Amino acid sequence: MMSIALLLFVGWTLSACVNNGGKSAENTGNDAQEQPESEEGAEDIPSYADRAQTILEGMTLEEKVGQMFFIRCRKDTATADIAQFHPAGFILFGADIKGQTKESLTEIIQGYQAASPIGLFIGVDEEGGSIVRVSKYSEFRESPFPSPQALYAQGGFGLITSDTKEKSALLKGLGFNVNLAPVCDVADNPSDYIYDRTFGTSAVETARYVETVVTEMNESEIGSVLKHFPGYGSNLDTHKGIAVDNSSYESFLTRDFLPFQSGIQAGAGSVMVSHNIVTAMDDNLPASLSPKVNKILRQQLNFTGVIMTDDLSMKAIEDAIGAEEAAVLAVTAGNNLLISTHFDVQIPAVLAAVKEGRIPEKTIDELVLKILEWKLQLGIIS
Repeated sequence: MMSIALLLFVGWTLSACVNNGGKSAENTGNDAQEQPESEEGAEDIPSYADRAQTILEGMTLEEKVGQMFFIRCRKDTATADIAQFHPAGFILFGADIKGQTKESLTEIIQGYQAASPIGLFIGVDEEGGSIVRVSKYSEFRESPFPSPQALYAQGGFGLITSDTKEKSALLKGLGFNVNLAPVCDVADNPSDYIYDRTFGTSAVETARYVETVVTEMNESEIGSVLKHFPGYGSNLDTHKGIAVDNSSYESFLTRDFLPFQSGIQAGAGSVMVSHNIVTAMDDNLPASLSPKVNKILRQQLNFTGVIMTDDLSMKAIEDAIGAEEAAVLAVTAGNNLLISTHFDVQIPAVLAAVKEGRIPEKTIDELVLKILEWKLQLGIIS
């Protein structure tokens, strides 16, 4: 396995060097994984792309823009938010889960799905260790899922695999279809902000960890999200303010990109982009709002799935740019999905930008198609 990772590194470095020189929709993924071919003589099955295009053609502009927002669930207004904003889905946090039973939480999620003409992403951050939204409550698991570092220390990659399988089964049984994991950041300094959430070792070993987790999540039919591209490194917490990364581009090629490349090759459906300003890629805009960073992910890492931003409500974004403009910039950068807490102002801002001509509707169509394809791949749209 180590030799495969090293070959991946060599191949990636060579490749990088070359690359551098109307009506409501029917309740009906990621184009990196195609549907199986139909048997000879059987009726042809439309591709995910063809089916997504058909769904898109029946959507209003408001529905299309709403599909670009993966929003924080507001329990008291969730059903009304679906009707008004047409979101791609909800992300649930601890407060949405606390006090629920398996039966009641499942019923709530089913209610959200029933209220939406287009099947919803139902996401959660269940990384293990310090970030657990479901298993922190004993109603759902006797003890919280351990961190990747603790799992590996206890039982190596075998335990990583069995833990991912158990985690995916629990989430899927409750109605979740996306786990915002695995963490692909490379960190080996315990004083780094992101360290406790990482695999805590080399880029090559982290790449193997990511491949293991994504492979098992695919087997379990739950969406994976590689985060936080282009790699958090030793940066400060962007929940609290701006973080500027002055690392060389070479360091990303030889280190930080490797786990993302591994996850992409394993078939991950989505990549989350951080709010760090990475000066070697764009010395002006945070990675999440940068067309240059988006282009690297598309053209150099050859990622064809869904690119999503980290939550646009973080201080690194709202304090420096503002909620409305940040949403517009995130779309123009090429992100498919915007994680949003303040979606009630950000969705109208993007709609206005389309109507004013700042964002061509054709751009919205192209971005939404990948969202619909990923939903088809995951079986969220039947």
